[in-house]
Amino acid sequence: MFDGIIFLFNTLFFGPIVNFLVLIYKLLTLIHFPGALGFAIIILTVIIKFLIWPFTAAQVKSVQKMASLKPFLDELKLKHKDDKKALASAQMALYKEHGVNPAGGCLPALIQIPVFIALYQAILNVFPSSGGNLESINKVLYSSWLHLSSAPDPNFFGLSLAMKPSDVGLALTGVPLVTAILTFVQSKMMMPAKGLSHHKDEKPKEAKEKAGMEDAMASMQGQMTYLMPIMIGYFAFQFPVGLAIYWNTFTIMGIVQQYQIAGWGGMQSLVARIYGRKAK
Repeated sequence: MFDGIIFLFNTLFFGPIVNFLVLIYKLLTLIHFPGALGFAIIILTVIIKFLIWPFTAAQVKSVQKMASLKPFLDELKLKHKDDKKALASAQMALYKEHGVNPAGGCLPALIQIPVFIALYQAILNVFPSSGGNLESINKVLYSSWLHLSSAPDPNFFGLSLAMKPSDVGLALTGVPLVTAILTFVQSKMMMPAKGLSHHKDEKPKEAKEKAGMEDAMASMQGQMTYLMPIMIGYFAFQFPVGLAIYWNTFTIMGIVQQYQIAGWGGMQSLVARIYGRKAK
């Protein structure tokens, strides 16, 4: 069973991603392109992001629709607070009426997981000095022309893609810092923009109950907005710089996509203060 899962993963994800990475690297090397491996990682990341673009777009739109339905969901929760079955039925009817799939925000994220893992393994195994294994790379390459007899040149604009910031110290702290900042921006953008309260026409007791629920949810989202960048920044500090290049490229494209679909979101007030005008 486990061997079958590994075989399926290698066939559908790890194998194709490794072959594309090495192919791009070889082509860039043939034309003597500087920093070939670094640009190969960036190009591959861009290709993968465009391939899953429709899925992540569906995820963003689903989250946006769910946020717009929140006032109606709050009303249903108060109306059917003593009848969970009636509440579930009313929620499904509301989703159906507005064409919202509650799982729409989860499925695209699940699809991305094996892609992330495969790309992570591909980049890591290119660097034997960082615990990788070129043999595992060569085994899944489709052509002998693609085989790597030695580790690729890790130099990328003065940085070694195989180097871990944790092994160097302060010299490379800028890399995980940039990673953390980009992750924060994307996480903040995924939060809804602050707007007017939906409770001004409600009874004081009901408004207080809803405000309490919203405050609790906002507090949890706020904690994750700050916790996630710290976690990702720590990972970027512990792993080779090549992985940070991948993550930063992916995050930048995610920020662009998020902006195109839903605007600045939770970053709106900050952007407005920076530019002194109303953000999108």
